[in-house]
This record gives sequence, C-alpha cells and structure tokens, in this order.
Amino acid sequence: MTAKFNIDDQHLLEIQDIFKILSNINRIKILSVLKNEAQTVNELVDKIGLEQSAVSHQLRILRDFQLVSVKQVGKSKQYRVDDPHIFDIINEALEHSDHVIRGVGHGK
Repeated sequence: MTAKFNIDDQHLLEIQDIFKILSNINRIKILSVLKNEAQTVNELVDKIGLEQSAVSHQLRILRDFQLVSVKQVGKSKQYRVDDPHIFDIINEALEHSDHVIRGVGHGK
C-alpha cells in the first residue's frame, strides 16, 4: 500500500495523537454510540455506564482533537461525531483484531 500523503514529522505526530486518542476504550465506546446519532452527556452515561464526570472528560478530549462537536439544543447540549473518517481507522482496527482473535493472518 502506497502512502497517500508525504510521511513527514507533522503527519507522524498527528498520527501518533490519533492513536493516543483511540488507545482509550471509553473514547472508542463514546464514538461508537455517537456514530449514528447525536447524544447528550446523560444519554451517553446511560448507554456506556460511566460516571457523568468521566464521560464529560472524554468528550472534552474528543472535542479538543476535533472528533466530536457540540450543539446547544434547548437546555441541553448534544454531542455528535465531527469527523467520520475516524471510523475508517476504527473499522480497520476492528478487522485486524478479529483476525488476531480468530488466528487468521498471513501465512496461516
């Protein structure tokens, strides 16, 4: 596979940050819940089972990295995925993890 962009230090640092973001299971859970529709913090708390403060903390990180945006709707704030490209990375990782779990690989 040929790289689509030049692999310079700026791109490598951004890739490093993306993988840091995705290294937290709770952030992946939040993204997966937000994949199909916007949610409030309370809805995320109910669906993920984390404390409100933990969900808010992870949402702040996802917002800082432009993966999630927030919109005021009435008295509540709804969070949504701001960059759906992240699911390409997550789906590739899921496919790879499935291969590892099932023992499928090159030369097997």
